[in-house]
This record gives sequence, C-alpha cells and structure tokens, in this order.
Amino acid sequence: MREPQRLTWPLQAMPLARAIALVYTLFIFYGCLNPFNFDLNFGLDPLAWWYGPLPKYITLFDMTANILGYVPLGFVLVFAVFPRWQGFKAVAIALIYSGLVSASIESAQTWLPTRVPTQMDWFANMLGAFIGVLIAVPLGPSWLSGSVMRKQFDYWFGTRWLSVTLFILFPFAQIYPQSAWLGMGFLSLDPNRSPNWGAQVINHTIQEGLITGLSWLGVGLFFSLALRPKVPKYTILMTLLAITILIKSLFTALQFGAEDGFIWLSTGAIWGMVLASSILFIALEFPARARLIACIAAFIGLMALVNYFPDNPYFAMSLPRLGQSRLMHFNDLMQWLSWIWLPVALVWLVHHAVGAKR
Repeated sequence: MREPQRLTWPLQAMPLARAIALVYTLFIFYGCLNPFNFDLNFGLDPLAWWYGPLPKYITLFDMTANILGYVPLGFVLVFAVFPRWQGFKAVAIALIYSGLVSASIESAQTWLPTRVPTQMDWFANMLGAFIGVLIAVPLGPSWLSGSVMRKQFDYWFGTRWLSVTLFILFPFAQIYPQSAWLGMGFLSLDPNRSPNWGAQVINHTIQEGLITGLSWLGVGLFFSLALRPKVPKYTILMTLLAITILIKSLFTALQFGAEDGFIWLSTGAIWGMVLASSILFIALEFPARARLIACIAAFIGLMALVNYFPDNPYFAMSLPRLGQSRLMHFNDLMQWLSWIWLPVALVWLVHHAVGAKR
C-alpha cells in the first residue's frame, strides 16, 4: 500500500494576498486622487514633479503618512508573488510595482488643483514599501504561503469566510471619526442629518455608553455565533477589542496629533466597553438561539441610537478644530466601511438563522 501524499502547504500560492494587493492599490489611488477634480488645462508635463525643485516645506505628518501608507503594500506584495518569486526577485518586483504605482499617482496629481506632487513623496513611498518588504522577506514559507493564517482562521471559524472578512475589517471600520466609540450603522451620508433636540434632552455620557455597549455586545455575540464551539471565544473577542483600540488610537494620533490620540475614549465609551464585556462573558454561555436574538436586538438598538438620536454637540464642535482635513479623503473611504459593516453582518445573521432551521 502506498502512503497518501501530503499536501505541500508551505509552497502553495496565496490568492488572498494577491486580492489584498490589488484592493490596497485601488485604495491608494482613491485616497491620493479623491475627489478626482482633474483640470487638464494646466499644460504641465506629467513628469514635472520629478524634475521640479524640492518643496520649501516638508512636514513630518506628510512624510510619515507617505511612508506608512506604502508599508502594507510592500509587505503584502512579497506574499502575493510567493512561491514563484522569492528572495531578491520578490524584493525587486515589489519595489518596481510600488514605484510605478507611486509615480502614476504623482503624475496624475499634476492635474489636481488641490495636490502638490513632489519627488519627496515618491521617495517616502519607496521607503515605506522597502520597509514592508524587509519585514516580509525573512518570514518562512509557511507564513508567505498563508498556511499559518489559514490554519488559524480555519481553527477559529471553519469555512465561514465572510465572518473572517468581517473579523479582519472590524478594527478598520472604527477609524472614521464617530460621535460615539463603535458607533457603526450610520445610514445617512448627510453630515447634517442628526436631529437637534437640544443639549439637555439626553445625557450624552449615557448615550455614548449605550452606543458603545450595544455595539460591542452585538459584535461579540455575532462572532460567538461564527466561531467554532471549542475555541476560546472570550479571549479572541477581547484581543479583537484591544487591537481595535490600538488601531483607532494610532490613526487618531496620526490625524489629529499625538496629544489627541485618545480623545475619542470618553467616560461613556469606557463604561460601555466594561459593562458590555461583563455581560458578554455571561452571555457566551447562552444557547445559540438566545445569542442570535440578543445580537439582532443589540444591532437594531445601535442603529436606532446612531441614526435617530442627536450627535454629541461637543463632538460636532470639536471635529472641525481637530483638523480632519489631514486624512479627509481617507476618512471618506473609512466612512463607507463603517456604513457597510453592520448591514453585511445582519445579512450574515439572517443566513445563519435560516441555515440553523434546516
């Protein structure tokens, strides 16, 4: 009898990395060229940014944003070309690709009145891509092929890949400046949609606590339904919350300044997380049907609070002062992610409920 041949997991390609590289490239184009108000009558050479003089003022924020923006691209490109190209070839392909993307964007910005393309931006982008490449190249084949991540997510979620996608995107859906922490489910794109009931109608600390608590309780119950029965659910969920707080604080500090990195972490947000985490610890022992009903109720309550109750007036007054224009176009994209996350989760819950009845 011949022994069955084992699958060579470490040498498999990672299609997900290629998809992420493509999506992230489109994301960079969107963030750098939005609002796409091109004026082709400038009469400038599209390569004038390369031959032109250095800018008189180079801010730390611009350099940091340009570097950090390309670190993920360089990192994921090494995964995307594995196993066909490895080592030096992978480095060269990742840098050439990143350089072409950055050069294309700088050239296109020549015809944008609100943008100032410079060779310094290109060098900063290349430095970021190179840093990402240096982080990825030393990783072993089991990492570059994605087998480590696939095995981990398979162990946690099984074949429920939509829930895996929502799990990965959840921290990024919180980057957009929200009137309350974890305040997803915002259905209107009109910034003036919030009713004005006066500052004394509702205690805003309680309102923020309810929004944060309902959101985190609903998210925790949602992933408890998606996770496999024997995995450490509470540990996974609290780790997700910690990562979400870290990402939120980093992007807030980048956008508004290091001194305002935790300006979003209000008293209501803290109490909302603490109380919801305590309830979640007990609710995870409930039957799946009870968790499903509680999750849907929490999400509906969250959407009602976010859409039909007034924004915190202090948030509305302080947001323009904080200088949102630094990442305004990036925030536009993150706003869509914050808007889409909750409806997609509700669709998954309906599908899960229908499947459970069969």
